[in-house]
Amino acid sequence: MKKLFKLILAFIVIFGVGCNTASTDTKTADAAETKDSPAFDLTTARSAIDAENAKFMDAFKKGDSVGVASNYSDDAVLLPPNSEPVSKSSIVSLWGSYMGMGVKDVKLVSDDIAGNAEMISETGHFEIYAAENKMIDKGKYVVVWKPVNGVWKMYRDIWNTSMAAAPAK
Repeated sequence: MKKLFKLILAFIVIFGVGCNTASTDTKTADAAETKDSPAFDLTTARSAIDAENAKFMDAFKKGDSVGVASNYSDDAVLLPPNSEPVSKSSIVSLWGSYMGMGVKDVKLVSDDIAGNAEMISETGHFEIYAAENKMIDKGKYVVVWKPVNGVWKMYRDIWNTSMAAAPAK
């Protein structure tokens, strides 16, 4: 019985020391990371994302689907309503088709962002306008942003309407 007790005690001591060492290593790594990299500031990131959204809206208003698409990362995926996912190679065409259908302006309002230096999620709402400032749709969106060469780019983009569906005929 004494041998079993000593064996259990030895296991606890060894396990406890091993856990303590791992914890110390993590703390050291965290301290080194903080020392070597600048602190992430969500307020600064929000300002950058607001500026990118302004570029998106400006390009859309100008009818510039290439400019709109430039706000996305090369590995971006869009999840538009009533459509299959759209990858980077087709983003220009997607936004060009919206413009070709008479969409003249898009207004984005960011409601909330959360995240870190590697990725940010944004939730917001939008309004879509045709000629003569006629609102034709409104809804909500979620965008996942990631930094690319120091600039926040849209990595995933999904949106859907908040307007009632047309009645079935």
